[in-house]
Amino acid sequence: MRILLARHGETPWNAEGRYQGQIDIPLSPVGERQATALGQRLKDVRIDRAVASPLSRAQRTAQLALGDARADMLATDADLQEIAHGEWEGLLASEIQDKDPARLLAWREEPDTVLMPGGESLRQVLDRSWRGLARAADGLGDDDTLLIVAHDAVNRVLLCRVLGLPIAKLWTFRQAPTTLNLLEGSSVDQLEVVRLNDCAHHTPFFGEAKHRAL
Repeated sequence: MRILLARHGETPWNAEGRYQGQIDIPLSPVGERQATALGQRLKDVRIDRAVASPLSRAQRTAQLALGDARADMLATDADLQEIAHGEWEGLLASEIQDKDPARLLAWREEPDTVLMPGGESLRQVLDRSWRGLARAADGLGDDDTLLIVAHDAVNRVLLCRVLGLPIAKLWTFRQAPTTLNLLEGSSVDQLEVVRLNDCAHHTPFFGEAKHRAL
């Protein structure tokens, strides 16, 4: 099977550098354009199944990626939602630095040790998002292609598991808006990473900006 694991497009909170979890923030005009560019890239790619996070930024990205002719195949799975940032949601890093500096430092240096205040840990996100991935891939044949549209932290923890990395290492690679990761294997437990953070459909080779909310 082939799995195209994508992230949603940019939102206003992404552009402002605000922590964005399960509050339902829509795509910005930039994000709409990014998702449309993803759709152009995938228009001739066979997609047999598509599953997205139910948050509107992921659903809309998936709809634009699929195009009108394939939009009715889209399903959603709540286990693919972004990490719940709890009390941090909507805040800038500078605001969190003022109110919760020790936890912010741990989030940047030892993220696997952090339980978000009123939210989730990365281990909880990995456990539920892996269930969502397994459900989405269930029954796929060797030549079938699955599109999943999820979120930054979700993609990172899933990729850590596939790569055999501890989730403490999730900041060692990036996940750009509407990026594509290509995974291939005979089952979800036998996946290999073929492409990582491929956003060539909207960003020059050296053009990707860092995620300011991290």
